[in-house]
Amino acid sequence: MATIRKRGEYQWQAQIRHKGFPLQTKTFNYREDAEKWARAVEREMDAGSFTSSNVAERTTLRELIEDFKTEFAPMHYRQREDRKEAWRFQLARIEEALGDYSLASLDQRLVAGFRDQRLKGSARRPAAGESTVRKELYMLSKVLGFAQTEKGITLPRGNPVDKIRKPRESKGRERRLSQEEWEALSKECRASRNPWLWPSVTLAVETAMRQGELLALEWKNIDLKRRLALLPITKNGETRVVPLSPAALKALKALPRSLSGRVIPVGRVTLYSAFGAACQRAEIADMTFHDLRHEALSRLAERGDFSVLELAAISGHKTLQVLKRYTHLQAEKLAAKLAGQG
Repeated sequence: MATIRKRGEYQWQAQIRHKGFPLQTKTFNYREDAEKWARAVEREMDAGSFTSSNVAERTTLRELIEDFKTEFAPMHYRQREDRKEAWRFQLARIEEALGDYSLASLDQRLVAGFRDQRLKGSARRPAAGESTVRKELYMLSKVLGFAQTEKGITLPRGNPVDKIRKPRESKGRERRLSQEEWEALSKECRASRNPWLWPSVTLAVETAMRQGELLALEWKNIDLKRRLALLPITKNGETRVVPLSPAALKALKALPRSLSGRVIPVGRVTLYSAFGAACQRAEIADMTFHDLRHEALSRLAERGDFSVLELAAISGHKTLQVLKRYTHLQAEKLAAKLAGQG
């Protein structure tokens, strides 16, 4: 039975005590609103469909994000010493715009407004690309999913990210190295004052590892006899085993062992600078270290003897959508074989 009582001069509090359910209370500015809410809740309790939104009303998105950082992220995302992981930046943008809202108040209107503002930009922050905003929305969805599944918090409006339009996925970069560019880059990487640059480039092209995965690789996770490298933590948060080619094995065997236990004991910025300088000396424009991953997968696809599933096992892609752009390379190779040119 609901009890409506006056709280202060202008507020009314509804209390509902119902067998089998915890006490429910909510305060309104008008008595009729309190009565309306109480009747609706009692009907849901009688029907056995009531779920309390009290926790969602008391918890802000900022508080939930803090729990996400300490309870979920350490077990699912790679942690960098400089704390500059992409997921931290995504959470920072979400918290900046929506952190003060309670979980119960988040709806598709607010989330769509966040999307549009990020795409348009503001005096405080420049416009973000569609791919960036898309990733931020999926991060918000993951945080709200964490609230539902891990924290047991009922979102009275559901997950609002599921109900709005997402920005389009950006087209992946297609930068490839010509034979002349590869020879020039190889020469300059070997001549670099940084002795770890050429081994890093070789391993990137031979294994299709991401830069972060390569820099986190440790000798204890390499089995030279079985020609395998174990990546305990990847961008996708899942363990992956990478096969090592003869060229990768040769590069690894030539490396000295660092006391840190890491195969490539340099920082991300150091490798970035050394690679950029080598590209500049080789007169290679618009080339990033991450493009070496595309180069590696393209070379594997051009062989024509790897299926898309096998490519995914090497690259660590969780969906095959991204790998579709490599299927035409396989088809070209197979067509050449059919013509007797392979």
